[in-house]
Amino acid sequence: MPNPLQRHDTSPILELQNVHYALKSDQDTLNIINACNLSVATNESVAIIGRSGSGKSTLLALMAGLQSPTSGDITLLGKALTTLSEDQRAQVRAQQVGFIFQNFQLMPSMSALENILMPLELFQVDDAKTKALHALEQVGLAHRASHRPAELSGGEQQRVAIARAFVTHPKILFADEPTGNLDEETAQQIQALLFELNRTLNTTLILVTHDVQFAQKCDRVLRLTQGHLSQD
Repeated sequence: MPNPLQRHDTSPILELQNVHYALKSDQDTLNIINACNLSVATNESVAIIGRSGSGKSTLLALMAGLQSPTSGDITLLGKALTTLSEDQRAQVRAQQVGFIFQNFQLMPSMSALENILMPLELFQVDDAKTKALHALEQVGLAHRASHRPAELSGGEQQRVAIARAFVTHPKILFADEPTGNLDEETAQQIQALLFELNRTLNTTLILVTHDVQFAQKCDRVLRLTQGHLSQD
C-alpha cells in the first residue's frame, strides 16, 4: 500500500527523512519533532494542520533551512540542507524560496512598492520596478503603491506580502498561518488569491494553518500530532 506521505509522480522538491528536533535544557529535553518523513512533488500543494503549540511553525522552519534538525536529513531543491552552512542554506533559499507570514513582516518605513522591490533589488533583477508594479497589479493594489503598511488594512498588508513572496517567481513557497490575523471574509479573499497565484506561477506550496477548510483546498492535508506527521 503506498505511503501517503510520499509522492513519486515527479521529482521531489522537498524531502524529510527521519527528522527530529529537540530543545535541551539543564533539566529536561523537549521533543518537538519526532521521526518526520515527507516527500513533496514539484507543483504540489501540502497543508500541515495541528493544535497550537504542536510544532507546525518549527517544522516549516526546518523545511526551509531556517533551523537545523537535531537529527535526520532534509533535502530542498536538490540540496542536502543538513550538510550546508547557514550561508549556504541562505543561498539555496535566495530567489527560489518564498515566505508568507501571519504577521506580514513588512518594513514599516517602506511603501508597498518598496517592500516588493526589496528582494528584486537584493538580487539585482533587471526591470525591478516594472516587475514590482506588475506584482502589485496581480494582487489588486496598484493604486496603493505609495502607501506604507500602517496606511493599509490587514488584508491589504497580506496582499503586499503575497506579492513580495511571488515577485521572484520562487519554486517553493512556505506560508505560516497566512490568514491567521484576518477576519473571515478577508481571509477567504486572501486564500483565493494565494491559490490563484500559486497555480499561475506553478509554485510548490507548503502551508501551515489551523483552518481545516483552508487546508482542504490543498492537494494533501497532513496532521502534526505529538511531533509526528500523518495523513489527515
